[in-house]
Amino acid sequence: MILSQQLIMTPQLQQAIKLLQLSRLELLDTITQEMEENPVLEEQTASPAEDDMRAEGDKDEHDKEPPDLPEVTVEERARDDVDWENYLSEYNTGWAETPYDPKETPTFEGTTSSKTNLYSHLMWQLNMSSLDAAQREIGSYIIGNLNEDGYLDTPLEDVSRVMGHPVESVLETLAVIQNFDPVGVAARDTRECLLIQVKFQNLGGTLVEKIITDYMKDLENRKYDQIAKSLSVPVTDVLASVAILQGLEPKPGRCYSDEETIYITPDIYVFKVGDDYEIVQNEDGLPKLRINAYYKDVLRGGDSLSDNAKIYIQEKLRSAAWLIKSIHQRQRTIYRVTESIVRFQKDFLDNGITQLKPLVLRDVAENIDMHESTVSRVTTNKYVHTPQGIFELKFFFNSSIRSIEGDAVASESVKEQIRKIVKMEKPTKPYSDQDISDILRKLNIKIARRTVAKYREMMGILPSRKRKNMY
Repeated sequence: MILSQQLIMTPQLQQAIKLLQLSRLELLDTITQEMEENPVLEEQTASPAEDDMRAEGDKDEHDKEPPDLPEVTVEERARDDVDWENYLSEYNTGWAETPYDPKETPTFEGTTSSKTNLYSHLMWQLNMSSLDAAQREIGSYIIGNLNEDGYLDTPLEDVSRVMGHPVESVLETLAVIQNFDPVGVAARDTRECLLIQVKFQNLGGTLVEKIITDYMKDLENRKYDQIAKSLSVPVTDVLASVAILQGLEPKPGRCYSDEETIYITPDIYVFKVGDDYEIVQNEDGLPKLRINAYYKDVLRGGDSLSDNAKIYIQEKLRSAAWLIKSIHQRQRTIYRVTESIVRFQKDFLDNGITQLKPLVLRDVAENIDMHESTVSRVTTNKYVHTPQGIFELKFFFNSSIRSIEGDAVASESVKEQIRKIVKMEKPTKPYSDQDISDILRKLNIKIARRTVAKYREMMGILPSRKRKNMY
């Protein structure tokens, strides 16, 4: 016989872990589903003390003798000067002439507004155009293969093969669609998209079209002097053309994006009270669950119940009790983790992101005597409202960078310093990555040039040669 230890996760423990990592909306969906499947669960509309007081009050009211009230007599007498027969005849006739027809009422979808997406907007224009049936068929296929930016990624040869029409017909139909609103849609690359918009504005044959056609690379690197020298034109003319180009739309499809704005509801609030911070959990919208007392009473006097009914009710009672306990444990754990984060990141709450300290999961786990995996689950998809803004709980955990004096600096704090340095630089002489590294060294932050480049790319900041603007 071999003895061994195994870690077995019970269904209740699995449920508790699952609830721990759910977001607020996912938790609401889970609670709603459990209330639909478990008849023992019910939402608590008032506190038990209030329920008892209300019940006692109702009992007292019923026990009281009703007061003696004087008898009220109402004398009803119809007027003699009204032609009731004619009135009732007209009333019945009018009702019969205007029957209620539920088919005439608008549907729910007909009373709500919907946002027009790129596909429906282009298909409406295609159906309103003067194209023949074959071209409309080709146009429908082209519109269906546009990406979210409005570009056609499918080669014309593939469209021709699938639709069974010559490439010339496909190209002719494509030219029509490219002049639909928004102009430039269905282009195959950025150069073609901009050229379509330039021609639509009657700028064909101008310096603007020439720059797009032959000098896109120099335009990207802001080498305006080289463009002017190659075209033998003044730099001011190139700058005027660039100003026109900046007014064009390189991604015409994004103005018809059907992506909905996602609003964040914080799971917990952190308020500054005096010199300290107070933590308040967001309980709005979360139903307070309790076990229905009826099933408890049925189970107590269950002599008349069958064995299957008793087993069913007992199982549902255990499931409901464990769910309520797991939800309370989840809320308590979120509170404790947030409390620990506030303790570590008080300087950030006071002064902003530049004072963010390096923090890892182990620090919080040891502080509140929990496992790192538990802290990781708690901080997933949970948001906190602070005096500095709304942040995901994972935001406060970041790697450390050693300073010159030996102290540790948070990586997010270093990114914010780089962002400030770039914002304060001269447009005609932007800082290189090495220059930024040297400036950070003066701020007691020791960081290599390649690390500056990595952070800069993560923040979407262009290199110095592309930030340079001599004019």
